[in-house]
Amino acid sequence: MSLINDFMSLIYQRLCPCCKGTLLLHETHICTACEVGLPKSSNHLDGNSELIRVFAGRVPLIKAYSLYRYQKSGKVQRLLHAIKYKGQKETAEYLGFLFATYLLSSDTLSGMDGIIPVPLHRRRLKMRGYNQSEWFARGLATGSGIPLFTNMLERNVATSTQTRKKKYQRWENVEGVFRLPDPALLCNKHVLLVDDVITTGATIEAAWLALKEASGLSLSVASIAFAGKETI
Repeated sequence: MSLINDFMSLIYQRLCPCCKGTLLLHETHICTACEVGLPKSSNHLDGNSELIRVFAGRVPLIKAYSLYRYQKSGKVQRLLHAIKYKGQKETAEYLGFLFATYLLSSDTLSGMDGIIPVPLHRRRLKMRGYNQSEWFARGLATGSGIPLFTNMLERNVATSTQTRKKKYQRWENVEGVFRLPDPALLCNKHVLLVDDVITTGATIEAAWLALKEASGLSLSVASIAFAGKETI
């Protein structure tokens, strides 16, 4: 029966977003070879990681995690493109669940009170149909048991895409775009802010400017991928 099912999967092809190879029946979102071989980050194991240092003097982070290392023209870039622009939101959720299992195994999620995805502006959300960061956050929440907060942080200014912007332009592009409707709800909470990819950290910094209105709030961040200095 397994051979028949795998044969049928060749007829009705489902492709791995990383390598474009055909997914077999037992492979849900990413082929086994890519899931094992994608360049994983280990920054959640290092308190002075490169990712933490990106925010030094800008955002007082408790912890910072990313699942993969971003590489231009690499498989992680293709994976993020499929998630963001090709409707593969369930892949983001799968990666969130997968990442939660890694983080739980090293006890790095202890003390978290909630998970907040970086929100899209309502116009962008209507156009795309989903928020890829929210789907990644869903997987993290399901895998960890930490509550998911989707309405705590709002994006009230629609910004243009960050993809082709220089470092200083990214900071200018997100300045003042977030707001916290009810800061009292997050007072003295430790929240995990989730984005799909972190490059200069401008979006996270802009979100922090809104989140810090909640008295006593502690912040950690997580992302599917992190672009090191060589890829910014």
